[in-house]
Amino acid sequence: MHETELIERCRSGDRAAFAALVEPSRTQVWAVCVQITSNRHDAEDALQDALIAAWQNLDKFRGTSRFGSWLYRIASNAALAIVRKRREIPDDEIDLGRASTVPGPADRVVDTDAVRHALAQLPEQFRVAVVLREYAQMSYAEIAEHQNVPVATVKTRINRGRAQLVELLDPTRLDPAGLDP
Repeated sequence: MHETELIERCRSGDRAAFAALVEPSRTQVWAVCVQITSNRHDAEDALQDALIAAWQNLDKFRGTSRFGSWLYRIASNAALAIVRKRREIPDDEIDLGRASTVPGPADRVVDTDAVRHALAQLPEQFRVAVVLREYAQMSYAEIAEHQNVPVATVKTRINRGRAQLVELLDPTRLDPAGLDP
């Protein structure tokens, strides 16, 4: 069944069609939420918020982009909202035990904790641009639309974000205990 047919069925209240519509993007949407929040529990909340928002606002989907691109935008906004909300919580009330890793194929290639930690240190607009490009595989034009900036700005943000990630992940920056100097 084509995406447009699934969307029409969803708009008629067909929840099974919504599950079929979301399924091809689910892994990337999850990755976007995890990478923006840097926390499995917050990512679960963001994913749930995104799916609810997508279902409730399906009538606002114009069809000018792929459904998956629209869902990535909703997910990144939901994840950012949770991150912003978390920043309002005093540090002494944060449960450090909640942070966890999400096992996956990337664990065999890189230390995902280090990547998440480095991503969390990037300025928000760089982090979102990099996550949407690398994890959601959105085009520069789609990211530009999401961030409401020109494509050239997106390219700059991604390049600067990647450069900062390389610097943050440089093993020579770490002391023997694995802590930043």
